[in-house]
Amino acid sequence: MMRNDGRVRTSHGGNLPLPKDLSALVNAPERDEAAIAERLPTAIQEVVDQQLAAGLDVINDGEYVKAGAAGAYAGYIHARVTGWEVREPGSLPPKRGGVAERDRALFPGMYESGLWLSGSGGPVRPGFSTPGKPVSPMRQRVCVEPVRYVGHAAIAADITALQHALKARDDADHAEGFIAALGPLSLGAGAINEHYASEEEYLMAVAEVVREEYRAITDAGLVVQIDEPEFLTTWTFYPEWSVADLRRYLGLAVQVINHAVEGLPTELVRFHCCWGSGHRPHTTDIEFKHVVDLLVQIDAQTYAFEAGNVRHAHEWRVWEDVTLPDGKQVMPGVVSHATDLVEHPELVAERITNFASVLGRENVQAGTDCGIGSRVGHEEIVWAKLRSLGEGARIASERLWG
Repeated sequence: MMRNDGRVRTSHGGNLPLPKDLSALVNAPERDEAAIAERLPTAIQEVVDQQLAAGLDVINDGEYVKAGAAGAYAGYIHARVTGWEVREPGSLPPKRGGVAERDRALFPGMYESGLWLSGSGGPVRPGFSTPGKPVSPMRQRVCVEPVRYVGHAAIAADITALQHALKARDDADHAEGFIAALGPLSLGAGAINEHYASEEEYLMAVAEVVREEYRAITDAGLVVQIDEPEFLTTWTFYPEWSVADLRRYLGLAVQVINHAVEGLPTELVRFHCCWGSGHRPHTTDIEFKHVVDLLVQIDAQTYAFEAGNVRHAHEWRVWEDVTLPDGKQVMPGVVSHATDLVEHPELVAERITNFASVLGRENVQAGTDCGIGSRVGHEEIVWAKLRSLGEGARIASERLWG
């Protein structure tokens, strides 16, 4: 990624609102794939234009090509890989708990009510969540044969669509394109391994699978954002673990992630982690101070993480005690999906300058906590937040560079 040079560069977490007509097409009970394919190029051009108008520098296709895939942000990958089968709920003991396992013990009434599934803004978020209790247990994915990547044509189409939209804007030489791709933990760690001799061998094989997608993106000169919330959310899956247990696991996780990016140009790798975007108390999130030294061992140029929500906004001070490796940079979230309130640009600027005060102005870019397209109440709020992000970065740049 380009480095800050006289100003703070900006980006976001990935997911952006679909145009209403495209949303209707991808969420129709019987999808018209030809109509979707015809609409996608113009929709991607529109979302690229909107990102540039909001003042963003590192932009994407809004994840429109993944829209409607079952399983929210992770669903798209299952059509691009082989080696797993899906079994009915209850056919196997669960491998681990859910993302809210620790919170659930402290807030049983809230979880019983089903309110936690309603997300953080309005009542309906296509592709994310809707109010109400879970209707049935999740089906279980099981690895039963060697895992392979078969999505080469799909990722090539994703790349072509974004490149075309960027080339159409000859006034945007400051802009870079990025594509978000699922991390190896998020693809493999939750599934049960019945094929490989060990969990480590299995996860290393999964890393080689996702590397195929990452390599296609970086070979095209685009930034790959590795979406790996499990770097932080794994803590919640195992309520019996101690911090020492988690750190031992993350030691292996760093090896797996680094295997996934082996041979790729580090300057085109952005690693994103978060505490899960569900609207819940988050009182049991692992504190950043316990794992940040492991995070910076990942072979990425940029580390993107939540820093705008109220459970983690104070953690910029963690970096006072962490040495950021040479050539690396951070992209903290300075606007959040956790509220429909639109952050004031002055607050955005303050958050950016806080990080710059401990890491240096050249090492801090500005982003969102997660993808916010389906995680706040209305598309108008999404674009207002992104405009606030752009304006806040401009204010911070004036203060940092004059």
